[in-house]
Amino acid sequence: MSPFFQETLLHWTAVGVYALAAILFAHALLWDHPARVRWARGLAALGLLPHGAALVIRWIETGHGPYMLKYEVLSSNAWIAILMLLIVLWRRPSWAGLALVVLPAAILMVGLGLLTSPEARNLPPTLRSIWLVFHIFFTKLAVGAFLLAFAAAVILLRKVKGASSRFLERFPSAEVLDASMIRFIGFGFVFWSTTIVAGAIWAHQSWGRYWGWDPIETWSLVTWLCFGTLLHLRLFYRLRPRTTAWLTIGCFGVSILTAFIFPFLIPSLHSAYFQ
Repeated sequence: MSPFFQETLLHWTAVGVYALAAILFAHALLWDHPARVRWARGLAALGLLPHGAALVIRWIETGHGPYMLKYEVLSSNAWIAILMLLIVLWRRPSWAGLALVVLPAAILMVGLGLLTSPEARNLPPTLRSIWLVFHIFFTKLAVGAFLLAFAAAVILLRKVKGASSRFLERFPSAEVLDASMIRFIGFGFVFWSTTIVAGAIWAHQSWGRYWGWDPIETWSLVTWLCFGTLLHLRLFYRLRPRTTAWLTIGCFGVSILTAFIFPFLIPSLHSAYFQ
């Protein structure tokens, strides 16, 4: 059995388990079965095992971490997002509804990755730096935190609008959602800041300059400014929860463009590694 066949089999196994977990989360929340939320969390955690095994096989096969191709990047991003979701749900079980945003997004990322070219590539000399590892790792953490903030913002808007359902009743009050959304943004902002700093150091080692206004570098800065401005406005101008939620959704859209869309579409130093 070839390594690629093993990876593919494990990835699709993980997708199937994640899909079952998402269905179980939806059933538990919409029909008010708290016990089944625990089963759904366990099922999502179980899905991390074959998913993680697929990433490890890929790592051994290529000799580098999962950050070279769309196939690797999307899969590893999905794994980190689900892990962060489970950590949040471990501390805040009442937030189980976040799974209905994070799990479908993760399934979509893994599925799209499997539909792209899986051809393994050697690591170019410019990527052989510990600073790249930091750069990639904190990017994934930041995007995961922003995804959780986005999910909280969507639910908060429904609460503020006055919508009511058994699903929404399982979440804390709008005030608690608002505070948690800002915490997620704060975590993501710190991680994104570290991403930019680590990337600048890596760029200096690889190309002899810290900053070159590469399109992805520029959009990373735009994303940082968007979330930094949001936090500044919230702290000093006391934005209302509704306004903060809409700005969070907008900033999340910018981060998705920066992390997932532009590296694959815009010619740049970054896009050369994500074919």
